[in-house]
Amino acid sequence: MTDAAIATPIEPKRARGRPRKTVDERDDGNRRPELLKAAALLFRRQGFAATTTRDIAAAAGMQSGSPFYHFKSKHALLYAVMEEGMHSALARQAAAIEVSARDSKANTPQVQLRCLVRAHFDVLHGPGSDFIPVMLYEHRSLLVRQRTALAQLQVQYESAWSPALEALHASGQLRAPVKLARLLILGALSWSVQWFDRKKGASLDELADAACALFVNPCGTDQELRSNFARSPTD
Repeated sequence: MTDAAIATPIEPKRARGRPRKTVDERDDGNRRPELLKAAALLFRRQGFAATTTRDIAAAAGMQSGSPFYHFKSKHALLYAVMEEGMHSALARQAAAIEVSARDSKANTPQVQLRCLVRAHFDVLHGPGSDFIPVMLYEHRSLLVRQRTALAQLQVQYESAWSPALEALHASGQLRAPVKLARLLILGALSWSVQWFDRKKGASLDELADAACALFVNPCGTDQELRSNFARSPTD
């Protein structure tokens, strides 16, 4: 063997596939929330189709190929954003219901509904509120199996509204059928992501109060409402 052969180290062949992770990329738990937050923001602002994984990586301060260490595809990342949003929404909703339930005397159906409405507005417009709007805008971009899995979380979220709505319907304060009322209320509240701007003056509490006044008849039963109307002066 010659001196030249001894002096020249033989480089090992690189394995095909993904490049080796950097030190910063080895801990998936630390970078995943960062990545999801960046993806949610960009998916909301630019749309799923117009956002590249390179865009997301740059926004998260990562290398261009790094998202694929966490997610197999952009569709998988989109689903993870929506799933994270639903889990966060469920947690916020549960916390709000728990607070409302502590005062058993004041925990009326009206208070329960107001609590749910306020929590929903917090999900849509509070801290970290990019996740659920992405689901509203980009639901059709999911694969069929992803939509099916997400629907189970949506059912869990929406079912929490039924007890309050059923009680209000029984008392005549909610005149629409419960199922339709729930769909209409959630649809109307969620549409606020298109127009609500906290900088223009209204607070989330004021928004919740206005929504409850719109959906629930404070006068009670239909008979009471008709009686009040009959007693009112006509033009």
